Amino acid sequence: MSNPAGLRQPFIAPFFARSARYVRASPGIVAGGGLLLFMLLASFLAPLPHDPMTPDPTAVLQAPSAEYVFGTDANGFDVFSRVIAAGRSDLPLALMGTLASLVIGLLIGLPLSVKSKWSEGFMRALDAFQSFPLIVLSVTIVSLTGNDIQNILYAIVIINGPRFIRLIRGEALSIRDGRFIEAAIATGARPRRVVFRHIMPNVVDVCLVQCSLTTANAVIVIAALNFLGIGVSPPTPTWGSMVQVGAQAISTGQWWIAIWPGVAIFLAIASLNMLANGIQRQVEGS
Repeated sequence: MSNPAGLRQPFIAPFFARSARYVRASPGIVAGGGLLLFMLLASFLAPLPHDPMTPDPTAVLQAPSAEYVFGTDANGFDVFSRVIAAGRSDLPLALMGTLASLVIGLLIGLPLSVKSKWSEGFMRALDAFQSFPLIVLSVTIVSLTGNDIQNILYAIVIINGPRFIRLIRGEALSIRDGRFIEAAIATGARPRRVVFRHIMPNVVDVCLVQCSLTTANAVIVIAALNFLGIGVSPPTPTWGSMVQVGAQAISTGQWWIAIWPGVAIFLAIASLNMLANGIQRQVEGS
């Protein structure tokens, strides 16, 4: 049976097809996505001049030079090697946290788009939960449960999961009023088929934009947790912990220890914001 006008194909096909169309049409997507991809590839594939986990006691607080491009810190670590290696933990962790938040948003937000007293009550409870300072709650959870990647993921989901739930539910509610949904129901489509075949593909646009913004927010959360000393356990390099160490040395003139991981955080967030803006403009223009 052919689809009524306005109905879209299953979720996976339009997701990748639309992503390819965005890349071709938007310079912002190319620039932001290219920069993010470059940082990911550099983190995992770039040759490191020094071992980021092994300090050199004879090269403490060395200024940037030919041997140490970004200088060294108070322990003798090569700052360049550690900035590159930090991307191996910070960027994948931010992406995994965003993916987990998206999955939770889909699994909870889509069913809640069916109007009922239960769904309205759940949303009121979610509003009450979001009234708490979630960053403080996540810091408390990580502090009490320990410096573990799993706990950092929990912190990211606690902050961003409710945003996805509300966003996806609101988008699904507006889509349910469309004529193509009425057409699907009229042809005998079951509620589950309506949700996963006709509503889910139509939230792709808003999910792509929100994923980019959420990943940028996750980078900030991870950096903040590591800066406070409750993130990934040392000596694993992270941008936040490097900024924290470098901040103590700025007053004595060793600016390079903090500036380079700070630049890495800025570039990661800038690339994700460019990606989100490019997708948003493409959505508005389509």
